[in-house]
Amino acid sequence: MCYDEGMNQKSHIEPGLLPVFRLLTTIRLGLTALASAETLMSVLTPQPLIPPYIVLLSFAEGALTLCYLSWPKLQNWLGQAYLPLGIVITSASPIITQYLIHVYLATSGPRIFIGAWQLLPILMISLVVVAWQYNFRSVLLFCLGTLVLDAGLMLFSVKPEILPSYFILAAVGVYLNRTVLYIAVGFMVTRLMQTQREQHRALIQANAKLSHYATTLEQLTTSRERNRLARELHDTLAHTLSALAVQLGAVDALWESDPAEARDLLGQCLLATRSGLTETRRALHDLRASPLEDLGLVLALQTLTRSFAARNGLEVTVHVPEYLGSLSHTDEQCIYRVAQEALANISRHAAAQHVNVRLEREAEHMMLTVRDDGQGFEAPLPLGEDGIPATGKEQNLGLRGMYERAEMAGGTLIVESSAGEGTTVRLVL
Repeated sequence: MCYDEGMNQKSHIEPGLLPVFRLLTTIRLGLTALASAETLMSVLTPQPLIPPYIVLLSFAEGALTLCYLSWPKLQNWLGQAYLPLGIVITSASPIITQYLIHVYLATSGPRIFIGAWQLLPILMISLVVVAWQYNFRSVLLFCLGTLVLDAGLMLFSVKPEILPSYFILAAVGVYLNRTVLYIAVGFMVTRLMQTQREQHRALIQANAKLSHYATTLEQLTTSRERNRLARELHDTLAHTLSALAVQLGAVDALWESDPAEARDLLGQCLLATRSGLTETRRALHDLRASPLEDLGLVLALQTLTRSFAARNGLEVTVHVPEYLGSLSHTDEQCIYRVAQEALANISRHAAAQHVNVRLEREAEHMMLTVRDDGQGFEAPLPLGEDGIPATGKEQNLGLRGMYERAEMAGGTLIVESSAGEGTTVRLVL
């Protein structure tokens, strides 16, 4: 959105400006009708104080202005000139009408001063519109234009013989006070609008950043799920097919020389095929299923650990409270996926006999602990520049995925292990 310096350089009209402009013009027209009641009564007398055409001109000016602001097609036809032209009409026509009254009545000095102050609320409408839509430079231009037009017509509307020596100083004081008031009001309105526009721009930028962050997060999540799928297929289907290739090669070599051994190997191939098929189906089911949405975090963790224990023949102890309080979807996903990956790593690498899974809440922290009594590893895994274990080795991929999930959820992942002492994975949110 661009806010230019000149009054006629903007095609965008601030939201809500035209309805307020029409409302103020309607109120002004009603007040003019009430204030002109005495004048209208004088028109009906044999010698009217003011001729009828001036009274009709005052009402016609307000009515035409209201019609101008209420005709939507005019905005499309006039484009950028629509609002400036409306401001000129609502500013110049009251001044010209006041001038015609002064000329007809041969107005004296006090009456001129009263007329100058009577224009104050009328011109204030246009001033607010200018300050709302444009900038402070446009406010100064409006004040200068109305001052020149009003003061210039005033000089032409009075008779030279009724100008005493103090009249000029008094007139300067009246117009100066009115102009200072206009400038002060215009400055306040422009400052308020500038602040609102800056907040609006900041909100747009924040929304753009949030949208970009959401898109990036979705892409990262998709990428990590693809990596997880690749690991699942590698550990199930790829391992099974690799073993089958070796065993079938042995079957082919022994088919003629040792048929009995070949049959035994063929039976092993069938067992490996069925086992691989079962693991592949399980992996595909885990990828397709949405246990968190279907069961909730507590039941999903219990189901996950039971399935893990049944597949691996391990003793698994689970401590999960029935009620965990309010958790965001991101936290639940992080807890479940970290537990899933930790159990998968135990199944592949730990050679453990017992596994303990504990989820507990302490004050504002949620902590997941997965501990096994397996073989562990010698030293901490090497970390990359981002503080996440490097992926130089295949077994590090799962750990890196857990670190990334914890970081994405704003949590901390701690992995403790030593050779022969098992491994402890602790997630703190």
